Amino acid sequence: MTRTPICLTSDIPSNGMKECEAGGGLKLLIANSGDDYFAYQAVCPHQDVPLCEGLYDGSVLTCHQHLWQWDIRTGAAIGLAEAPLGFYEVKVEDGKVYVLAPSVLKLAALFAGLSEATLAELERIAVRETVTAGVALYRIGDPTEDIYVLVSGRVNFVIGREERTTAAGFALKKGEVFGWNALLDQYPHRIAAATCLEESTLLRINGRQMIRVLEADPAGGFLVMRRLSSQINRYLVTSGAK
Repeated sequence: MTRTPICLTSDIPSNGMKECEAGGGLKLLIANSGDDYFAYQAVCPHQDVPLCEGLYDGSVLTCHQHLWQWDIRTGAAIGLAEAPLGFYEVKVEDGKVYVLAPSVLKLAALFAGLSEATLAELERIAVRETVTAGVALYRIGDPTEDIYVLVSGRVNFVIGREERTTAAGFALKKGEVFGWNALLDQYPHRIAAATCLEESTLLRINGRQMIRVLEADPAGGFLVMRRLSSQINRYLVTSGAK
């Protein structure tokens, strides 16, 4: 597993935190708790508020915007928070904090908190693909067979029917999940189109196979479907479905 030095231990205040860049534009929140260091996504999973601007007492991290809270040792949601924090494994050597390269699925908010066994099974059925700019991953009306996880690149979405289509935004974040209606029986055909704007790398996972994996882990499957329903609602209210 590759690792990247992200900061010195002396850069992080005792029982404090700091936003650091891990390279490639990836920003992480590094927090100290006693003798231990932890790395998480740098923004709140609620509305992308920088977590370094929040409150932290060495144990609990609180986003100042809407008071979502997390256990700094696990990233688990506390109180009002509805989603855990994306976790990055760290290693400390010779006064340096290293971030270990995680599985892309571990970066996806949709899969946060799943057991290692379930994540490993999803990794097993995932197909990694790199496609060139201009390639259509799916079009409106196509069968809904696969769900996608963005590894790198940019994907453009258009939603609509017949001649009534509208732009629905871009997938820009590593670990962003789209093509979600492959997990829903009532959507046998795509209601959106997805086209790569630049060379992009993705994980493609068959929806039926994913459902079987989630059925084998009822607690984890419940978390995923609950988050999926929230994601669908958010996109329908704002930019349209993906």
